[in-house]
Amino acid sequence: MNAPAPASPWRQPAQVWAVAFACVVAFMGIGLVDPILPAIAESLNATPVQTELLFTSYLAITGLAMLVTSWISSRIGAKATLLVGLALIVVFALLCALSGSVDAIIGFRAGWGLGNALFISTALATIVGAASGGSGSAIVLYEAALGLGIAIGPLLGGLLGEVSWRGPFFGVVVLMAIAFVAVAVLLRGPGEKREPVPFSAPFKALRIPALAVLAIAALFYNIGFFVLLAFSPFPLGFSAMGIGLTFFGWGVALAITSVWVAPWLLRHFRRTTVMLFVLPLLAIDLIVAGFLVASQVALVVCIIVGGLLLGVMNTVLTESVMESTDLPRSVASSSYSAVRFLGGAAAPPIAAALWHAYGPTVPYLFAGASVLIATLTIAIGRRALTRVDEHEADIEEEASAVLIGDAA
Repeated sequence: MNAPAPASPWRQPAQVWAVAFACVVAFMGIGLVDPILPAIAESLNATPVQTELLFTSYLAITGLAMLVTSWISSRIGAKATLLVGLALIVVFALLCALSGSVDAIIGFRAGWGLGNALFISTALATIVGAASGGSGSAIVLYEAALGLGIAIGPLLGGLLGEVSWRGPFFGVVVLMAIAFVAVAVLLRGPGEKREPVPFSAPFKALRIPALAVLAIAALFYNIGFFVLLAFSPFPLGFSAMGIGLTFFGWGVALAITSVWVAPWLLRHFRRTTVMLFVLPLLAIDLIVAGFLVASQVALVVCIIVGGLLLGVMNTVLTESVMESTDLPRSVASSSYSAVRFLGGAAAPPIAAALWHAYGPTVPYLFAGASVLIATLTIAIGRRALTRVDEHEADIEEEASAVLIGDAA
């Protein structure tokens, strides 16, 4: 008797497609602003440091909010958390589009970060719980949404940015409003089992040595990530469309390695081995970008190569977090993400200040040195990470790594 054919991940209830669409738009938001950074600086007479604070306010609030999202969602439920997150993104993206000063946009991006934290912390669990065909089908669908969003975001930002720097913000408003209506109408209401999470849980989690080592490493790694993402549009010297196309390639590269290459590596090597191999390669890529920054072609190549390496690291780092403790995954990931985002928040304005003081090479050297510190942190703390290498993640844990890794 023949075994039944596996369920298609594309045959899903409407409520799953609603959340998947919202995921695409949310992940588009990661790179949507990137192509318009130079245009914002020029139109609003902002310095590069001020412009880079658009990332800082967004990431800092996202990180801090991650400490309480599990506490919130465990009390009001997944659907309510998703809708609050989407509504906040719509409101603050609209305020960004209507703003007349860079300081106002910086403040409104902080509100956007709060909404994004609430949404991304809940989306995966919602898709897994509502999808037909089991967790495997749900994860394939989610990974497709993630890859599509990360790749399209910079491209759409470039297209709309050619019209006006306000265009990408208005684009987010329209798409997220559609996503809000779809989730409100199609996603079934309360019914999930709620287990309230103590408010102090994410803070206490950082006392665990393995989680602390991974969080510190991720903080310095994220400096490299966001120097590459947030600073590179300035030395590239392209138009909004040119920057969008460059980071479209970056997003495609990141999606490919996070979804396919990282899982393959983890089937053949220990997690710490993969990290200790990929992190030095990323540091070399950033240092090379610094020395070749005057060549647009070379810098584009370094950005794309960086995307390939970042995709692997995002997945491996966060999957390691999932296995580092016996805590619920939402608690462990909240603690880790909060520390990690501090690196992402600090990196863009520091890079811009170094550029202004010493030229465009130094920010990339700073990023490369930070990634090397992350490497040393993993190497020195490897004994505390024994559990990480001994446990194999199940399919939901692997997907959680993709979710939180690429959401950062």
